[in-house]
Amino acid sequence: MPYRLRYVGALAIAVVIVFTTSRLRRRANTTPLSIGSLRPGSAHEPIVESPEEWTDESTQWHPINDLINSAEREFASLLPKETTDLKSTAAAYRKKRGRHPPPGFNMWFEFAKKHKAIIIEDFWDQIYDDIHPLWALPPDQMRRDVRGHDQIVRIRGGKAKTESKFFWMTIWRDLINTISSNLPDMDIALNTMDEPRLTVPWEDMNGYIRKEQAARGMPPPSEVISEFSKLTGDENDSASKTTYGWDISAPYFNHARRACHPGSPARKAEIMTDFSGAPVMDLKYMDNHSYNGYISNYTLSTSICHQPDLQGLHGAFIEPISINASTHLFPIFGGSKLATNNELLIPAPMYWDKGDHRFVATGGSGDPWEKKDARVIWRGVASGGRNTASNWKGFHRHRFVAMTNATQVRQAENWEEFPINWARPPRDYNIQALNSNHLSDWLESFVDSAFIDLNCYPEQPKGQCNHSSNWFKTLPAVRMSSQYHNKFLVDIDGNSFSGRYRAFLISNSLPIKATLFREWHDSRLVAWKHFVPMDNRFIDFFGLMEYFLGYPNSSSDNPTPKAVKPHDHIAKEIATGGQEWALKVLRREDMQLYTLRLLLEYARVIDDRREKLGFVDDLLS
Repeated sequence: MPYRLRYVGALAIAVVIVFTTSRLRRRANTTPLSIGSLRPGSAHEPIVESPEEWTDESTQWHPINDLINSAEREFASLLPKETTDLKSTAAAYRKKRGRHPPPGFNMWFEFAKKHKAIIIEDFWDQIYDDIHPLWALPPDQMRRDVRGHDQIVRIRGGKAKTESKFFWMTIWRDLINTISSNLPDMDIALNTMDEPRLTVPWEDMNGYIRKEQAARGMPPPSEVISEFSKLTGDENDSASKTTYGWDISAPYFNHARRACHPGSPARKAEIMTDFSGAPVMDLKYMDNHSYNGYISNYTLSTSICHQPDLQGLHGAFIEPISINASTHLFPIFGGSKLATNNELLIPAPMYWDKGDHRFVATGGSGDPWEKKDARVIWRGVASGGRNTASNWKGFHRHRFVAMTNATQVRQAENWEEFPINWARPPRDYNIQALNSNHLSDWLESFVDSAFIDLNCYPEQPKGQCNHSSNWFKTLPAVRMSSQYHNKFLVDIDGNSFSGRYRAFLISNSLPIKATLFREWHDSRLVAWKHFVPMDNRFIDFFGLMEYFLGYPNSSSDNPTPKAVKPHDHIAKEIATGGQEWALKVLRREDMQLYTLRLLLEYARVIDDRREKLGFVDDLLS
């Protein structure tokens, strides 16, 4: 059992933060580690074994060095896979997908070449992860299910239209219209909620995947049909016989975990319904996706299946703005989803829309690196769900702002107030500012994090909130272009994913990314090469910043900590490398190309002749 430490004193504030740790360092440490205050020397803290490994010279070992070297190798192995002609591109498709490319693949390739796109087949892995299960469903059933949905873009005669007035739908229509002349007639269902909706149980999904794999194959080129079927007329029948089984029950974690393996920690965990107390974390759940306390498998870090404690640490599970979930698999597109959801990912509207300055910067990508401030900035609304007096302590954005607020940290250091929704980093990270009891001074020197609106429920005037105003001071918003004056840009989830991520990537500042949500571009970005990943508990934030910024020599009255040399040059390399890569693979043209490939595959999977449909001109010539 994890050790629980409760503080109940004159301030009548109780903190219950649970940590167990096993592999934060190279050598296992089996002593339970309880984090409830910032007081140094707690009897429940393990001895730091070899602090010399993490301090002094930049040439000494640090786990982040290993992670960066691994990312370099991963990226280097990706680049030789680029193809530059139609024949080799089609061959790469067949080798990886086990099918002929869809009809129109030659047109897709010409679009890519015209817009100087980098073609690496791995870039489109997300499409096939999303669409493969649909091969197990009857095409006519899928077309009928889509017609019954309430938010649809229709392509007729090469033009995309929608009757919806919702602004996401009009943006998606505009995106699709840029490539719809290359597509057959079809109906496209879209999810306009912040939250994802489909959560097919693992047992059902496993059956769908097995059925798709068994049917995968490539008919002889002479038998392949190269044109999509015409719509049969059933598209004019708006009456749907589908029962989607929409479920609005809470908590959402109970929906989301259905897609996890039956033996996974998430499926076995007790469902939380009371979020009024202090949040509870357990660092053992980081083991599967981290290396010495830092993320080593970014994709796995976004999965909830091995991390049941996240149900009390993220607003999407505590109380999302809306819940309307279904276990019924059908083709519905969305801008983001959890690893356990089943939507088909398409570029989110805020990435395509040029007019929203919350997500798009004007005036370039900021100052040269050397002229930027060596600071971290985060500004945003206290979103993430519906925060109330009885649940806000578990919300992820509230936790990050609190733990990086020097005033709150100083009060904890001085035993004036106990932290009620955050925890200091474990001693295993060997943070020198923590060792010297100067964490608050150190944070104050480089962090600028604040809410611009406390987003209270029930709503209150001027962005304030009865249940959280005592803990958080709101500050004015900071335009994206002004945020670029800082070297480090933290990006964390809101109600779902953060729409600022692409803008951060194409800046020449360094994005530090924590998320549970998957997006269209994930297959083309490499963590530690193009951005810095952060765990969704944020407990690694302090170690990340000590690595990049360093820590100055200790004062004469507190000589214990050693100086930590900064790695500014490495931060610059990741920021610059991320920007250069994003400007090559996250352009608007790349969004068009991704959407075109996605919709060609969608057109095939809902076609009654799909088993024979394909592109084989390269094999016949």
